Amino acid sequence: MTGWLGAVGAGLLAAGLSACDLPVRNEAGDHCRELTYRSNPYVVCSFDAAREDIRLFYTGDDGVPYLQFDALAEAVEADGGTLVFAMNGGMYHDDRRPVGYLRTGSGDTATVNTNDGPGNFHMKPNGVFWIDEGKAGVSVSEAYLAAGIDPDYATQSGPMLVIDGDIHPSINADGTSRKRRNGVGVSEDGETVYFAISDGAVTFHEFASLFRDRLDAPNALFLDGQVSRLYAPMIGRNEPGLDMGPIVGVVE
Repeated sequence: MTGWLGAVGAGLLAAGLSACDLPVRNEAGDHCRELTYRSNPYVVCSFDAAREDIRLFYTGDDGVPYLQFDALAEAVEADGGTLVFAMNGGMYHDDRRPVGYLRTGSGDTATVNTNDGPGNFHMKPNGVFWIDEGKAGVSVSEAYLAAGIDPDYATQSGPMLVIDGDIHPSINADGTSRKRRNGVGVSEDGETVYFAISDGAVTFHEFASLFRDRLDAPNALFLDGQVSRLYAPMIGRNEPGLDMGPIVGVVE
């Protein structure tokens, strides 16, 4: 190995890390970077919860869901801002209504859903990602309710990927289901938010391990799989696809 990659690779190998964990150098943006962890490629976008304007979106003033990144970007621009990052922000029904709790700038769309049921959302415990006065958190849904948190923005999804430093007890290290997945984790001090999306098919355990072991996020939440999409113009990403329900974004 020579040059920058050689120097970084030598440092990682000296620290006992695999060369497959090498980050991909990226001069295009300060927030998003491509990296490979345990042979799986990801994009990770990190934001300071106190300094960056992180929001949840669903509908415009007309009550119509945005559905697509371009529609949201146009609405943000019309309001004098710039959408610098977005991804699908929680699970939704066929009509794009959120399955669980969602708080946007327009208020609450649904209440916290602690019902039992099928699918990943109901793989207990599920959780809530929230932003409140410059702090962020990912909380187990029942703990979120018990704490009486009244955030600026929030979205509920499931399952939790990492809970207080441990991978969700129902996520099997030997699991074989592989899909493209996206999720969110928060640093222990609540100051840094990590949004991650896989650029290939990964298992739940591989994805949860990214947050716990590589990003050092003690709590992380699964947002969705298969429909996972990324808007990050700083690295040339504006991924097309089916209409979405809730969207998490960052505005400048």
